[in-house]
Amino acid sequence: MPQGGIDAGEAPRVAALRELIEETSVSNVSFLAEAPDWLKYDLPPDLAGRAWKGRWRGQMQKWFAFRHLGNDSDIDVSGVESPEFDRWRWVDLDEVPRLIVDFKRPLYEALVETFRPHIA
Repeated sequence: MPQGGIDAGEAPRVAALRELIEETSVSNVSFLAEAPDWLKYDLPPDLAGRAWKGRWRGQMQKWFAFRHLGNDSDIDVSGVESPEFDRWRWVDLDEVPRLIVDFKRPLYEALVETFRPHIA
């Protein structure tokens, strides 16, 4: 689930594709869906003062779903310029919320419900 910031003047969907390429080397995709709303989470109090040097207390995110049209061998999370992941795997959509830290789980549960109709 690559994520990242939106550059000044950049459209959210363009940013999502850029982040996907930067973090996974995957560019052969087709657009499936856009979450209708911005989703947000707050950091738990014990992290709020430390994460991001205390500048923010959470994030607001715009999510997109894309279908990977290439081969698994196209996915490279360690050979990218600034690796953020050390491994990857395909999982069932319903498993995704269980793989995330507790404080982000409601956001990921909302994503599953939002994108479920678009996932075969």
